[in-house]
Parts: sequence; C-alpha cells; structure tokens
Amino acid sequence: MQEQAALKAKPRGADVSVFAALCAALFLLGGCASRPSNSPLLKQAHDHGYRLSSWQAERGDPEFGLVVAMSGGGTRAAAFSYGILEELRRTTLPTPAGPGRMLDDVNIVTGISGGSFTALAYALLGERLFDEYETRFLKRDVQGDLLRLVLNPLSWPQMAGGSFTRTDLAADYYDRILFEGATFGDLRGRGGPFTNVAATEVSTGSRITFNQNTFDLLCADLNPVRLARAAAASSAVPGLFAPVGFDNYAGSCGFDLDANVARVFGDKVDKAASGRVSLRDREFVALQDGIAHRYLHLIDGGLSDNVGLRSLLEGLEASVASERFRDVSGFNKLKRIAVIAVNSLADAENGWGTQEAPPHMLSMLVRAAGVPIDRYSYEQIELLRNFVRTLQHLRGPDGQPLAVEFYAIDINFDQISDPQEKRYFRNLPTSFVLSAEQVDRLREMAGRLLRQSPDFQRLMRDLAAANPQSERPPTGTPH
Repeated sequence: MQEQAALKAKPRGADVSVFAALCAALFLLGGCASRPSNSPLLKQAHDHGYRLSSWQAERGDPEFGLVVAMSGGGTRAAAFSYGILEELRRTTLPTPAGPGRMLDDVNIVTGISGGSFTALAYALLGERLFDEYETRFLKRDVQGDLLRLVLNPLSWPQMAGGSFTRTDLAADYYDRILFEGATFGDLRGRGGPFTNVAATEVSTGSRITFNQNTFDLLCADLNPVRLARAAAASSAVPGLFAPVGFDNYAGSCGFDLDANVARVFGDKVDKAASGRVSLRDREFVALQDGIAHRYLHLIDGGLSDNVGLRSLLEGLEASVASERFRDVSGFNKLKRIAVIAVNSLADAENGWGTQEAPPHMLSMLVRAAGVPIDRYSYEQIELLRNFVRTLQHLRGPDGQPLAVEFYAIDINFDQISDPQEKRYFRNLPTSFVLSAEQVDRLREMAGRLLRQSPDFQRLMRDLAAANPQSERPPTGTPH
C-alpha cells in the first residue's frame, strides 16, 4: 500500500517512466523463459503408463464396445459433445445385471481440438463434470480471458525469448479453470473410459496421440504430462496459437518398433487390408529419428483428424488384417460395436459470393485450413460406414463368422429437420466463447439428435432383445 501511495504522489510523467522501467526489467529477467519439458522414459515397459488395456477397454459389458468420438470446433464442439454425454447419462439400457446407464458402458472417448476439453474433463472429473463443466468452461469467456492474459504486461516476461509461448500461457490458464494441474498419470485410477486426444506434429504431419503407446515410440514418459498441455496442443489453431513443444527421446529406452509390431500383429497380416496401418507405421518410423526430430512441435489435431476417428479406423483395419490383433485387443469377445461420432462441423455463411471484393487475408487463411478439414472429416464418416460391410466377412480362429454387429451413429447438424434451426447451428462460431443460450441449445440438440438417430434406436432395440430379463426397457429422459 505504501508503494502504491508513493506512485500516486508522483507526476504522471514519472509514473509512466517507472512503469516503462519496470517492464524493461521484467523483460530482462524473463527473457530466457522456457516451456515445461517432458521426461524421458528410462525403460520401456508394457504395463507402464496411460495406455489402452483391459482394465479400461472392458469397462461395462465385455461383449459391447461403445466409442464416443468428439470432433473439433471450439466451444461449439465442446458443448455439443457434452450434450451427448448428458444424453448417455440419462439413457437406461438393459444389462445382464439389470438396468444401467449407457454412459457407464462407454469404453473409449476420443477428442480433437474443442472436443478434447470435454473428453479430458470427463476422464478427470467423472460425475463432477455434470455439476461443474458448464460454469468452469462452457459458459466462460475463454477467448476473452486468453486475450486479456496475452495483453497483460505481467505475462510478457514469460513470452519474451526462450521457448515459452502464448500457448503455454493458455495451458496454464486451462489448468486454473478446469484441469487442476492433473496429469495423465492421475487418470489411471479414475475408472473412466480410456480417453485418447490428438495433436498434429508440424514437421512430419504425423498425428500424435496422448497415450503411452505412442510415447513409448518417443521414449518419453506420459505420466507427468499435464492434461492442460494436451488440450492446448490439440486446439492450437495455426496463426492464433504457437505450437506446443515436446522433447523426443527416441532411441534411448530400448524400444524396438519392429518387435512391438510383431508382438501385436504377429506374422500373418493381410497387407492388402492394412494400408492405413502401414501409413501410420511410416509416421512412426519418421518419429524414430531422434536427431532430425529431436523436438516435436504440436498444433491443432484437426489438421490430421478433425473427427477423432483415425485411431479407431486404424484399429478396425488392423482387426480386419490381423487375427492376432483381434485376439490381443479383445475384439474377438465383442458381439456389438457402436461408434457415436459427434460431428460438430458446420459451414457458416460468409457472403463472399455476393461481393466483388475478395475476402481479407485472415478470413482466407481460416477458410483455406477449414475446407480440407471439413471434407476429410465427412470422408472419415463414410469410411467408418464402409467398415460395417467389411466386418460382416470376418471369421474367427474356428473359421466361423465373428458375427459382430456394428452401429455407426453419426450426429451432425445436417440431421436437423427444421431449416431455420439448421441454419442457426451451422452458423455458430468455432471460437472459445458462446452465450449461455447457445451452449444450452447445443446441449439440447445433441441429445435430441442422438435419440432420433435410426442407428441408435436400432442399438437400443438390439440391446433390449439380448437382455430380456432386464426389469424395464431402455429409456431416455423425456424432453
């Protein structure tokens, strides 16, 4: 208080000089600020870290695999995905042990960009998500807060020189408002579904998934990595956010890519049915060069997978190509697989076609990045549907058909029947700020579209038929 009074007593010119001197001193002191570094993995072990394994993959009914894939798209995507989780929580399904919540049968959640916040927050908070997520994230002006942080002179020393960027500043902010400093090591004891979020590595174009299986390749330990840094990387839109830096220690922990592939896939692999897996293998080989790629620079996951389906498609392709993979992954136990693709992609009206003057540069850059992402995302949905037909021909070790029933449940704004309502949702921005009303309408629409989905209705009928001893039929909360 005395220092503040002394400053107030000085003339305005002196006040400015003191402020300028203070800023200069802070810049000098903070000029070498560096990003958080991730730890090396001293020795690769198959039971170490946050990886897909039976303790999560077999959550719920082991004969029923349920995946929720959350697309990118800022708060719009986060709220739309959250609405799906709310509806699954309300939906009762029959199980061998009696009626249960469909949410408790979700095995895997994938998240990209905006969807990564909902995916990671659910993995961390569990039931608390439904009491806290709206106020802590969805209905908060995240975009405005981040802008104020960047413009705050007290933040400048951290970003002056060194490798600490405004995206690292954003990650610290996400920790304060949502993730509570939690790491991937904290998720192992939570008992929720396995959560897989992804970012894009700029130098190789590879998709980096935040699970220990991928970090084995980098000889890096995922356990101490903060969830907030994964969310920041997955949502780092080029031009608006700087890449998030990670250290690549490939070659230092004894990891053998060929031996790992042989352990999972065996010797008999149908190469004609594994093109996507082969492409992923080539990405891994490139990342194994720990000299040329000593540092990884991660940006928006939407550039390599905006619907969060690539990992799933690779897994399905591997199941078709390799009998050993079907056995190792538990695929042979499944009788039903359901994938709910929460696709919040939209094509907002821009009016460019009515104007002679060309759009300004920033709009063009955003559009140039968005068009291929949108087209590729719709293509992924179609690829998922194609696998439905392919899986019908799979046979088990005894030569008999596996008889896996597949449900591709695509939830998107094009399914809205009312033209005005469809236009409203398709024109919502992909920013990290929406009004409370917009958030609530997204949540409600997600639940409505899921209930109306023919594939979802077919799934519920089949589950009821498979468990006739259940006390009551599957229901959703009436709206």
